[in-house]
Amino acid sequence: MKQHALELDYSNPLGEKVNRFTRADLLKQAGLYPYFRVIESDQDTEVMVNGKKVLMFGSNSYLGLTNHPEIKRKTIEAVKKYGSGCAGSRFLNGTLDIHLELEEKLADFVGKEEAIVFSTGFQVNIGVIPALVGRHDYLILDELNHASIIEGSSLCFGQVRKYRHNNMESLEKVLDNCAPEKIKLIALDGIFSMDGDIANLPEIVRLADKYHATVMVDDAHALGVIGECGRGTASHFNVTHHTDLIMGTFSKSLASIGGFIASDRATINYLKHHARSLIFSASISPAATASALAALEIVQSEPERIEQLWTNTYYAMSELRRLGFDIGASCTPIIPIYIRDDVKTFQLAQLLLQEGVFVNPVASPAVSKENSLIRFSLMATHTPAQIEFAINKLFTLAQRLEIL
Repeated sequence: MKQHALELDYSNPLGEKVNRFTRADLLKQAGLYPYFRVIESDQDTEVMVNGKKVLMFGSNSYLGLTNHPEIKRKTIEAVKKYGSGCAGSRFLNGTLDIHLELEEKLADFVGKEEAIVFSTGFQVNIGVIPALVGRHDYLILDELNHASIIEGSSLCFGQVRKYRHNNMESLEKVLDNCAPEKIKLIALDGIFSMDGDIANLPEIVRLADKYHATVMVDDAHALGVIGECGRGTASHFNVTHHTDLIMGTFSKSLASIGGFIASDRATINYLKHHARSLIFSASISPAATASALAALEIVQSEPERIEQLWTNTYYAMSELRRLGFDIGASCTPIIPIYIRDDVKTFQLAQLLLQEGVFVNPVASPAVSKENSLIRFSLMATHTPAQIEFAINKLFTLAQRLEIL
């Protein structure tokens, strides 16, 4: 029997799986592969790609702070004082005094008692959600939530229920079918990262109060964008005290990398001792912490940046609509330009890059084929001339591809 087994030609299941994935190679062969494009410069309204300057309309740096001289100065100072890393988790040897300073300022900024900083925003969602939702509890999600929330849901032992995007009747039906005595955590994006629309938070907190649920808002794309002085979605709707947990990232408006969760003191204390992605992950670096601290100060001291971001947003939206582009229900600096065809979406992104405009194509399976789009993102530091140039290129190439 042993000899017979050795003679069999066993296949490699993992090899078969990875070799079945051919989409990336096919896109590369067609000259349409749009991912992992190498940038050879700093992240600004203009970047260098293949030795050529292109306009950046694919960035999440909404306030254009990644090159702010004060942020650079304080980041360098932090490296000189603390070194390049913390060599451990926050739970053990990785907590610095500047971590605590950042947490205190973040909590104050979003109107909560306390906050805790994680190494990335993704780590926040995959740590907080399973820590709060137990085996017999409920996690309730908007169907268009960010992948980090979805990943967090896969790690929790509770029952996961979804409601139709921003549909409050659908949400109430889900809540009404939950056991009243169990934890019900409603987790959602404040600003949705692809469609650019804003969650109906006032109605969500009303329903949460009615059904004794808890609300967690992912404000990754809302901090520095909406609300009083950029304080986010809860501030925007004046429902901060009715929003139980506010999550945010540093990789967008705060010009760094990392994430945080803010809530009441008891909840943060619980998460400090139960969120596995905090306890078992290395601490956010001194440089990233100092960058976020400096950026947070600038957000509050230079409100004109947010004003300019919205001036740019309104201008771009009006021009895109005037030219006949379908930008859906977006009402934020994230503007989806719906192409509704995967191939044409990739073609348009590639042609735009050749013409000096960097945008992000979003195709299936990230969205359905009927909703493939170009994600056009504004920064406060874009000039009217840059926006006009990019939109003119979009219009010309969309006509060539028979998209309009």
